[in-house]
Amino acid sequence: MPAKTGEIHWCVLKTKGKAMKLFLCEKPSQGNDIAKVLGATKRGEGCLSTPDGQLTVTWGIGHLVEQFNPEEYDPAFKKWAFETLPIIPGKWGLSPKKETKKQFNVVMKLIKQAKLVVIATDIDREGETIARELLDLAGFRGQIKRLWLSALDDTSIRKALGALKNNEETLPLYYAGLARSRADWLIGMNFSRLYTLLAQQQGYQGKPLSVGRVQTPTLSLVVNRDREIKNFIPKQHFALQVMLSDGNQHFATQYVIPEQYCDPDGLCLSAQVIQAANQQIRQLGQAKVESVETKRERQNAPLCFALSDLQSEANRLYGLGAQRVLDIAQSLYETHKATTYPRTDCGYLPESQFAEAPQIIQCLLQSDNRLQPLAGMLNLNQKSRVWNDKKITAHHGIIPTMIKADISKMSDEELKLYDLIRRRYLAQFLPVSETDKTQIILKCGQHILSARGNVLIAPGWKILFGKSLDEDDDVPQALPTLKQGQICQISDSEIKTLQTSPPNHFTEGTLLTAMKNAARFVTDERLKQRLRETEGLGTEATRAGTIQGLIDKGFLKKKGKSLLATDEAMTLIDNLPQMLKDPGLTALWEQALNQIAERTLSLDVFMQKQEVFVRHLMADCLKKGMSLGNIEIRKCPKCGAPMIKRNGKNGAFFGCSAYPNCQHIENFDSKKNTKGAKSSKKTSSKSVSEQISSLRSLLN
Repeated sequence: MPAKTGEIHWCVLKTKGKAMKLFLCEKPSQGNDIAKVLGATKRGEGCLSTPDGQLTVTWGIGHLVEQFNPEEYDPAFKKWAFETLPIIPGKWGLSPKKETKKQFNVVMKLIKQAKLVVIATDIDREGETIARELLDLAGFRGQIKRLWLSALDDTSIRKALGALKNNEETLPLYYAGLARSRADWLIGMNFSRLYTLLAQQQGYQGKPLSVGRVQTPTLSLVVNRDREIKNFIPKQHFALQVMLSDGNQHFATQYVIPEQYCDPDGLCLSAQVIQAANQQIRQLGQAKVESVETKRERQNAPLCFALSDLQSEANRLYGLGAQRVLDIAQSLYETHKATTYPRTDCGYLPESQFAEAPQIIQCLLQSDNRLQPLAGMLNLNQKSRVWNDKKITAHHGIIPTMIKADISKMSDEELKLYDLIRRRYLAQFLPVSETDKTQIILKCGQHILSARGNVLIAPGWKILFGKSLDEDDDVPQALPTLKQGQICQISDSEIKTLQTSPPNHFTEGTLLTAMKNAARFVTDERLKQRLRETEGLGTEATRAGTIQGLIDKGFLKKKGKSLLATDEAMTLIDNLPQMLKDPGLTALWEQALNQIAERTLSLDVFMQKQEVFVRHLMADCLKKGMSLGNIEIRKCPKCGAPMIKRNGKNGAFFGCSAYPNCQHIENFDSKKNTKGAKSSKKTSSKSVSEQISSLRSLLN
């Protein structure tokens, strides 16, 4: 009840007099949900207020402001030119986004009227930044509280309102958000301009070559994988399958190839070795059991979903793109109130939440009659490994909320995603899955045969998933009951000619996993260990956008589920320094952001290091230059040098890069020579070589 909720929390939100208290949310839907609980029913422009006007709820539309464009620091930066690089702001600036300027003005006016502001944005560094950059711009000096909210149902909102955090508790998240934003700007603005200019120097006339702190190493993963596939040389190898019988049952065994006949990958490349072994085994006609080992494997239910795991699974099962999954998950969270906060990197749950399980389960069973058969199987006293306070990060795993969701109002895609989330949660209350895995070793003369099999003893939680599980069982066969010393007859054998296969192209799902587990692509053990403790490339909230951005910029293209790198992507990655494309080193930057959030690194120190890094690396990139690889360019018909787009007093034109030795020029819209050499000398713009020389002097 709104009134009751208000009574509970007025003490928390107490200020002197009748000064207005302001709740600042991230988006309108979030604001509406919180306003309903607070009794803020009076609708105003871009806000909701209580009837007495003492409490107001307003919202952003994501970020209402953005980093200055270079030309807002200096009009000279509008033109992309070597001599203006590197661009490093002395004082960082923010400007309102044009498309949300109206709401920006509303929020700024309300902040200036408030004495207490409760930040009610999403509970991550991006959410923190969305709110606090507005508070800073408004020069707010009043009291600040933080609403830490992981679900938008009424119960969760009331619970969070009773446990508001103090300002200082979450302030470091803002500094981490600023560090991320400013570091991305420094890398993106400077190196995108640099490499586009270097490419244009070679005759490139395509889209700007975008470079990003996270997007570039992500692109590098795809480029490297595509090259690995293209350059892959299949290796032919041989294996021997031998069929045996104990008199009642036939079963398959594999010939264990002696180590001396295997290559470093454990493959036998000699057909003669296999043929000789096959002939001897068939002649002997029987094999003796040397050992029988059966182990019962108990498999726990998988953890609840972190966002990237959900994106990967939805891509594997339904072909949904990463950004699409994030949008659906956000809808389940905001619109349907059916699931908790989606942008989480953690699959564990806080132990205190175990007490809410009966209510959540009841709501799940009531919302979908198809789940009723599970009612008698669920053990609500079973506390699985998922409840572990020591494993919790800023957010817990994605789970259903304590409301009866109306699944009839969900789209097909929303229901598919909701079903994945609820099944992971329900699995925590079902028995473990038990499988007997057996290995039998037999000897035929001097040759060794191995048989593997497994038998599902108790499916347990796996009854929820059917064939949707991505499992790689050894051999789906049940072996006969054999004893040591028992003789089995050889009934058949088959020599198999096999070929090694290249790795698969990345899909959005597998690329997300690769971004998260960047340590896999690092050879330095010290660095690898440090990366295991970080989030990898990007965050749960940004990875989908990074992949979609690479597609939109023409660096990646889709072929079915596969992601393929374009020629522009290949060329860019070939020319970039290792520092900008190495997943390991870039992931360490993400670790630095975490250190800022944890108060072990200051924003100022981080930015000082970033500025030094940009200056030194840009100097190195200039020395190296750039080659266009497979990208087709416009060449001078007279000398064969690249033609470069330039601007003269009469507009854009193409001029030979070999100028002044070659003075050939062409109209911008034609390859025909329409101007003489004399006119080309009239342009007042600096040559590319002059610009580079100026930049080198500046950097040195």
